Amino acid sequence: MAGSASTGIAVTHFHRTAQELSRLLHEAAVDHVAFERPMKLCGLARCRATCCHDGVILSDEEAEFLGAASGDVVKDGSGKWRTRTRAAAPEELADDFPAHFPRTRCVFLDDEHRCHWQLRSVEEGRSAWYYKPVSCWMHPLVLERREGRVVLTILSSTEDRARFASVTPCGREEDGGVVARECLRSELEMLQAISGRDFYGELNAPLRPV
Repeated sequence: MAGSASTGIAVTHFHRTAQELSRLLHEAAVDHVAFERPMKLCGLARCRATCCHDGVILSDEEAEFLGAASGDVVKDGSGKWRTRTRAAAPEELADDFPAHFPRTRCVFLDDEHRCHWQLRSVEEGRSAWYYKPVSCWMHPLVLERREGRVVLTILSSTEDRARFASVTPCGREEDGGVVARECLRSELEMLQAISGRDFYGELNAPLRPV
């Protein structure tokens, strides 16, 4: 993760998007309680990319590169860029696929539920998430504004009004899992590479005496 980490140049193709994310991360509070919840690592054979069922929201920069011209990226009802989806066959969905989710899949998934852009990144010898949109690899981490301040957190089932992240296999609490700060170490280290701020270290630092 050496190099121009503060701008995300070493780890992502989307420099302008990373710069905006870095700005938010520098001022963000960290929800330590959320990162103590038990979770399980992503397993594509089990979840079949459930979190990718409805496509993903993109920045203008990401949309231009991923396929706004080809039609693989479209604008949704709110005017935001999003990866296009297609109808999913029953065998493409996880056994516990949430009933309220549309039965669709992102067009960039292959037959083994893998992301085309992540595969391309690896094939080119880059960071695995080099071409992957920010909101894809950050899942289930979110930045939300609370009482005027941006907070890095993971939404619990009671906080997740959209009933999305908290019901996906990689975003829900799981008995027998490991604490989220360890389960999501790769995501936290990617945020460090972009912003220069050591979120994993902050979450694992000894508690200060009161």
